Amino acid sequence: MGSLVPTEGTDGSAPVYPMRLQKFLREAGVASRRRSEDLMTAGRVKVNGEVVTTLGSKVDPLVDVVEVDGTRVSWGSAPVYLMLNKPMGYITTMSDPQGRPCVAQLVPQGDFPGLYPVGRLDNMTHGLLLFTTDGSVGHGLLHPSHHVHKTYLARVEGSPTLHSIERLRAGVVLDDGPTAPAQVDQIDVDGESTLLRIAIHEGRTRQVRRMCASIGHECIDLERISFGPLSLGDLALGAWRMLTEKEACSIRLAAGKSMLE
Repeated sequence: MGSLVPTEGTDGSAPVYPMRLQKFLREAGVASRRRSEDLMTAGRVKVNGEVVTTLGSKVDPLVDVVEVDGTRVSWGSAPVYLMLNKPMGYITTMSDPQGRPCVAQLVPQGDFPGLYPVGRLDNMTHGLLLFTTDGSVGHGLLHPSHHVHKTYLARVEGSPTLHSIERLRAGVVLDDGPTAPAQVDQIDVDGESTLLRIAIHEGRTRQVRRMCASIGHECIDLERISFGPLSLGDLALGAWRMLTEKEACSIRLAAGKSMLE
């Protein structure tokens, strides 16, 4: 690895000092510090062609060649943000020892080491799933204090009464405690089922499905159509796209990050 003396910046700016490898990976937009440590201990990080698993190892950002899963990482690379229209039948994980279909197969994981999904959609739920290499933004979007809303279209059995819908709006009691108030609107009734639009800011496991079941109306189909300021739009099922610069800025703000961070 590079020397332990400062290297002058390529633009003649202040010298760059060797830094811990996990900090380099974080600042290069690969992953959060903790996730970068996981990449290292898993043997997925190389420095100058050699696998480095020792936490605290240092690199010179302007001299050493750092690779994750065989892809070279450039210091100061911009974080990656993309959305996927997740189909049903895929689990929200980047790998599965049981060989089940997972969302990693649908996004360019090889091009962006450290890419991971922000939150989860269960196996039978489809719709908007956000991915990023920016661990701090991902954490901020899921933190309860930021109240980032997620909106779903839920097709449920039967026709919920106004009283049942008001129960969802006020919050219902689940086996892991009462839910926060939700935004609930009835969109369509076809006689045998009803389409509801439900917006929540919590992130419990299978929460919307359990909320609907608690009022006696099981979900037949569940789609997430928005996450914070992001909307699924006309993105095809199973397709992904990079966020626009405006969208990336909007989710950073939703995560509590200033534009200068």
